[in-house]
Amino acid sequence: MFKRIFLFMMMNIAIIIVLTLVFTILERYFGIRMDLYWFNYVSIFIYALVIWFTGSFISLAISKWMAKRAYKIKVLKIEDFDNLNEKQKAVWTIVQDLSERNNIKMPEVGIYNSAEPNAFATWMTKNSSLVAVSTGLLDVMDKWAIEWVVGHEMAHILNGDMVTMTLLQWVLNTFVIFFARIVSNIIASRLDEWLSWIAYFLVNILLQIIFWILASFIAMAFSRHREFRADAWSAEFLWKEKMIAWLEALKKMQSIASSDDSNLAAMKISTKKRTGIMALLSSHPDLDDRIKALKEMNI
Repeated sequence: MFKRIFLFMMMNIAIIIVLTLVFTILERYFGIRMDLYWFNYVSIFIYALVIWFTGSFISLAISKWMAKRAYKIKVLKIEDFDNLNEKQKAVWTIVQDLSERNNIKMPEVGIYNSAEPNAFATWMTKNSSLVAVSTGLLDVMDKWAIEWVVGHEMAHILNGDMVTMTLLQWVLNTFVIFFARIVSNIIASRLDEWLSWIAYFLVNILLQIIFWILASFIAMAFSRHREFRADAWSAEFLWKEKMIAWLEALKKMQSIASSDDSNLAAMKISTKKRTGIMALLSSHPDLDDRIKALKEMNI
């Protein structure tokens, strides 16, 4: 978990540093300011809005493509249905059934090789999505459990969770850049010309890192909320007691949980127990909390 968070932070910090350096050089040495004068707060806000809108939705648009290649997913075809085993057919059938019942185009169904029992969904739109399950999940879970896991992932698609998460991240990142630049401007304005641009550059990077970490608490809190909501949605269609039983089983499988360091790991079911600040920075709630929430549901 520490390694995954560290790598995720390093990637975002690298993006922040590169973007800040590029725009600082363009403004300082080439006079290309895009009408973004230091004390024009409206322009700074528009700049932040556009930059992170572009980045967030490019990431969303290529998420399915990235997932297929990162996990070497084999997409199942309708013409291969008769040759699928019973559990693969169960995955296909529940995706097809929930798609038809909710009037969306059936997502692509994929299988990827991993000993970890897991699954995830990714998409740009509800009608252009992917549900993928691991071979480990198919090996250790029975048909009922597989239906619950796939139902949970379909809930994310039908609730539009990935798009909502992208929008939230866009808004948070916009304000991260906006407030970092505003504070940097104020500090730089108090220094002489030789030091001002260096101070602006360094303070801007530092504040973006700090504000991004604070924003992550909000983003991860929402992510955990959407997991509870997906459980509740799937419980409406599937047997709640079976869901609870298999969440209990997942707790026993923590020893074979993957230490996936990619950003795609946030889309997958999390079985690792976290405490303290790690729990607040987790994209998924603890399994005990999910079990408790299901038990308290009146269905």
